[in-house]
Amino acid sequence: MGRLTAIVLGAGAGGGFPQWNCRCPICQFAWDGDPRVKPRTQAGLAVSADGRDWVLINASPDLRTQIQATPALHPRGGFRGSPIKAVVLTGAEVDQVCGLLTMRERSNFTVYATAETLAVIAGNPIFDVLASDLVLRQPAAPSQVFALSNGLSAELFPVPGKVALYLEKDEPALSVESGINVGVEITSGGARLAYVPGAAALNDVLLERLGRADAVLFDGTLFDNDEMIRGGTGTKTGQRMGHMPLCGEEGTLRRLVGLTGRRILTHINNTNPILVDGSPEREKVKAAGFEIAEDGMEIVL
Repeated sequence: MGRLTAIVLGAGAGGGFPQWNCRCPICQFAWDGDPRVKPRTQAGLAVSADGRDWVLINASPDLRTQIQATPALHPRGGFRGSPIKAVVLTGAEVDQVCGLLTMRERSNFTVYATAETLAVIAGNPIFDVLASDLVLRQPAAPSQVFALSNGLSAELFPVPGKVALYLEKDEPALSVESGINVGVEITSGGARLAYVPGAAALNDVLLERLGRADAVLFDGTLFDNDEMIRGGTGTKTGQRMGHMPLCGEEGTLRRLVGLTGRRILTHINNTNPILVDGSPEREKVKAAGFEIAEDGMEIVL
């Protein structure tokens, strides 16, 4: 069995970078072709233990483009066939599930998700385009290990968060721990990788779990909690959107300082200045021992 390999399919938050309708200063760098920034599609990951069979973590609206850009995911085996054997979902946000619609052309794979996420998918008939005789929807209870493909195992775990934006009613509960927002731990042999694209807070149980991982890909949405409000691109804080900021006393940089494995920031919003090479914010993140994910980044454990 080979080593655990992960490929970052996308490292951007919802909307990607640059966002299609945004001319904030950082997006403008991208529109202008400034070499200090690299475009990013919406967050997703592919993992494998043998380099042949692959499992996707979330399926963003950019999935078709991401597959095209990733030779390991190109079709093989006759006229129809794909090395993608499963999709593991960490929630039901648009940028986590919309890419499933790209996979509607009758190939075998399994969707693993919590009962809450599968209920959202079942409640929207557009997902019936995924042929039920070929695409199995498999409930995965948090904190229960399940086998994936060719040596990979996975475990979903609760992460403080909230319901998907389109399911919000009035003021949604924030930092809820349930099946609505989870992380996933992937293991192969002795290697362990944790993927948490959305976290409203960090508690001791979650920190202990992340501390066991050889690599953690963690929510890097906003640098400052009020970043979008100050910049005029939004009316909500990061925490109201279900994302803890990088900066501050309770920010990610301080809270994850004790982790000994690789710490990689992903799901980065288009307004976040860490996207700009050489920016003070990016240098602060690097000095704290964090890496910044980009599309196509390969992690081998």
